[in-house]
Amino acid sequence: MFEDRKDAGEKLAGALGKYKGKEVLVLAIPRGGVEVGYEVAKYLGANLSVLISRKLPYPDNPEAGFGAIAEDGSTFIFEHAYGWLSKETIDGIVEEQKREIKRRVDVLRKGKPLPEITGKEVILVDDGIAMGSTMRASIMLCKNKKAGKIIAAVPVSGEDAAEEIGKMVDEMVVLEKPVFFRAVAQVYRNWYDVPDEEVIEILNSSKSK
Repeated sequence: MFEDRKDAGEKLAGALGKYKGKEVLVLAIPRGGVEVGYEVAKYLGANLSVLISRKLPYPDNPEAGFGAIAEDGSTFIFEHAYGWLSKETIDGIVEEQKREIKRRVDVLRKGKPLPEITGKEVILVDDGIAMGSTMRASIMLCKNKKAGKIIAAVPVSGEDAAEEIGKMVDEMVVLEKPVFFRAVAQVYRNWYDVPDEEVIEILNSSKSK
């Protein structure tokens, strides 16, 4: 269990200690991953930025996703989605999330592009992995941009998702893999949806450190 995202970030940072003082870039997946990523970047002495990735939600059940899209257009879709949804429906949801990604880039990064990734060691951080679609889309983006090494780091993940995502990256760091895993929130004593304002505040404080 973790008290909150700050606690999870501090513990995750400790597990990434071998990267302390190295030339690594921490990319946090908003919104929940930003406070975790901040603690990791602070401990490692690394630069922090946000990589915008959005879940593609089912129309009748927005909490559940059938895939995800990253800000460069990298798209991951679970195979079974094509049996449930028409291509037109999927395309419409993708376009909707592209608009939300643009909004988040404008708000959270002030419209600036991602930092240079090519040839760099990148640590992708989120507050946890449920189905893992946003992490997969983020990994695809890093591969498209020719990252030198990709490390996926999260406080919690289901066993299956961790195994599948582990095959996509150079290194996978997961602190907890609960046997009965239902949702990321179950390992946090204090859990809440993070607003844009808090993300901006964290990013500003990371720049002024």
